Amino acid sequence: MNMITFMLTTTLILTMALTSLNFCITQMSPDSEKLSPYECGFDPLGSARLPFSIRFFLVAILFLLFDLEIALLLPLPWAIQLKYPTTTLTWTSIIILLLTLGLIYEWTQGGLEWAE
Repeated sequence: MNMITFMLTTTLILTMALTSLNFCITQMSPDSEKLSPYECGFDPLGSARLPFSIRFFLVAILFLLFDLEIALLLPLPWAIQLKYPTTTLTWTSIIILLLTLGLIYEWTQGGLEWAE
């Protein structure tokens, strides 16, 4: 058995074992508090259908943008083995510079402020 088959088999067995263990151990007895739309400890006072603030979406998009930056920078340590590692370092520096300039722009425009 080669290593890939062993890893796939081990992963499949472990996944099935943990999933079946989860179904066996969990308690499926929902009460009125768990079935309510709010689980934060107080009764809802207003409508749950109020629109979100656009600032919430802006912060969420900025978080996703910087999260993707990490995914773009992940292969950087392996760039040392390339023929021209300075090319990868240049592109990485350009990406970081663009993201930093975008963050500075958002900061100066007040896009990261929750209250005005």
